[in-house]
Amino acid sequence: MSVLVSVCLLLTSLVGCAGRSRAEGVRADVQRLLDLRAEAVLHHDAAGYALTGTRAGFAEVSAVPVSSWSYRVSGVRQSGDTAVADAELRYRVRGYDQAPVTAGRTLRLARAADGQWYVTGDRPAPKSAEQLWDQGAVRVVRGRHSLVMGVGQSDGQLRAYASLADRAVPAVTGAWGADWPGRVVVLVPRSLDAMARLLGSPASSYRGIAAVTTGETGAPAKAAADRVIVNPDAYGMLGTLGRQVVLTHETTHVATRRATNAATPLWLSEGYADWVGYRGSGRSAAQAAPELQRAVVDGEVPAALPADRDFGFAGDAGRLARAYESGWLACRMIAERWGEARLRAFYRAVGTHAQRAGAVEDALRTVLGVTVEDFTAQWREYLRVQLG
Repeated sequence: MSVLVSVCLLLTSLVGCAGRSRAEGVRADVQRLLDLRAEAVLHHDAAGYALTGTRAGFAEVSAVPVSSWSYRVSGVRQSGDTAVADAELRYRVRGYDQAPVTAGRTLRLARAADGQWYVTGDRPAPKSAEQLWDQGAVRVVRGRHSLVMGVGQSDGQLRAYASLADRAVPAVTGAWGADWPGRVVVLVPRSLDAMARLLGSPASSYRGIAAVTTGETGAPAKAAADRVIVNPDAYGMLGTLGRQVVLTHETTHVATRRATNAATPLWLSEGYADWVGYRGSGRSAAQAAPELQRAVVDGEVPAALPADRDFGFAGDAGRLARAYESGWLACRMIAERWGEARLRAFYRAVGTHAQRAGAVEDALRTVLGVTVEDFTAQWREYLRVQLG
């Protein structure tokens, strides 16, 4: 049945049903209306979409290649012939998402003279992040291993991101292994402020950060629907190597998502991603860890591996840099002394624990054969030798 015919049937049947309350009836009517709107999105049916209400946003949404799209209405607040619906949008990008992205949406509705409801507005719910199509016309470029979507970016700019992502994916597979989908979605918004809105956070949290990876958690056995989100302001200031390292770093987070959980300290997840990013680059410790080198030369060798709080984006930039550099050099040391296979095994072993307590200690003992105290001492000496 086409969306057009379905909408016509809806318009003749959505008059209240006996035996249900008015509120229940309105909510059911709105759910059916949004089901038809979702069907129109999936089938690129502009006419069917228009029959459910405003056409605004259809062109932007239609540019995104989706394999599923649905709404679940959680509540409707009616005031006369207008209403506001709270809904959860769930969608998957075709060929990339193994679990759906979920997004809170607020939809405004109006009731026409014939008694039927129509959508008059669709925006992110309060405290929910924007989606890329909320920010304007979406351009899409497909790479060999990547899908790059952007707003306010030219096709040429997006192709450059796809080229870097296509090099990042096999580099990550070479380091981590092939037990991940081997593809990545990259979002390139117009600016830092737009990036922050995609993440639902203040722009100050990401100033100077070239890119981040975010994912919606699916079922425990599924990989997340990850997105690498670029800050074009900071990314544009990097050289060729820096851009490649950043995209390879973020792609590593996509690959390691299944093995990363609350038990994984940030020094390991971020350090490992940096290690993969720099792997084979020829960069020396001093070249890639300038902030930490300054500290070591000044006699301020860290007493312990960085805590999660040291990785806060909104904190001291120097402290943040030293935290990343410390984690990278810890992983680099493991790869050099125990081998890359043991580094992978150590990362995975930490992630087999359900919580942080004891996870690193157990993995160090069973995989590397050392205690936390021994490992920390070796790492501190490694910093002195590499950076002193």
